[in-house]
Amino acid sequence: MSVLCGLFMHSSMADEAPGGAADQRAQAVTQVVLGILSYARWPVEPAQLRLCIIGPTQYTDDLVKGATQASGRPVLVQRLLASSTAVASHCDAVYIGQLSTDERNQLFTALAGQAVLSISEEGDQCVVGSLFCLRVSDDQVAFEVNLDSVARSGVRIHPSVLQLSRRRAAQP
Repeated sequence: MSVLCGLFMHSSMADEAPGGAADQRAQAVTQVVLGILSYARWPVEPAQLRLCIIGPTQYTDDLVKGATQASGRPVLVQRLLASSTAVASHCDAVYIGQLSTDERNQLFTALAGQAVLSISEEGDQCVVGSLFCLRVSDDQVAFEVNLDSVARSGVRIHPSVLQLSRRRAAQP
């Protein structure tokens, strides 16, 4: 379990590589997102995972440079509009930034019945359909899991990730 904690949590980002606090948060978010993706399984595993960034975001500068999972599987990162008809067919995972309520509802309607993992940058959106919701602070990146959304998504998430989220949420 400590390996998972190492993948997902940065308790002291001050020890990170040189750069501003924003760069450090972006790098930590990238590590958490790639970690979550590596513990997910799709009904049909894609050779190259397609991560779509939807809406304005704060922490995706590092992700859009291109990424590779620890397993060596490449992650193709692209930006799409929430209204794009390609989201359901061209994305295995979506990273959701700031969207209006209507845009968010339209996005989740398009994703209904599709095996697409969703991660919201805004933690308060976890009750609205995202599988994972990030909690970004100055010294760590944590996440919450919406178990109802996970159950309906068609994407299997390793139980250790779900337990890690529950344990982290219970801490003061």
